[in-house]
Amino acid sequence: MYNFAADPDNLPKWAEGLAKADVRRVADTLVVDSPMGEVTVSFVSRNGFGVLDHDVTLPSGTTINNPLRVIAHPDGAEVIFSVRQIGMTDEEFDRDCRMVADDLAKLKRILES
Repeated sequence: MYNFAADPDNLPKWAEGLAKADVRRVADTLVVDSPMGEVTVSFVSRNGFGVLDHDVTLPSGTTINNPLRVIAHPDGAEVIFSVRQIGMTDEEFDRDCRMVADDLAKLKRILES
């Protein structure tokens, strides 16, 4: 699961809340068309701990840190994404939570098929 989720080329397949189209690479930066507009994404380096933390820089220039973990489990893996309400209304936060839940459900369906 980690290898699939860590591959930026797979983002449009499961993370529509972040990437609606193919990921473009500009030097070491990932550029994606997202529901928020064009954003840049920077993931931590691949690692053996299942950490997929990433920063998303919004069109406004604001950078949001997104903690994401893939944790081994006897029946496969668990994916934990921390959604934080920073500078969002309650309605925006609820929408963001729904988008993350949808993305994680899609990731699960892909990997279980």
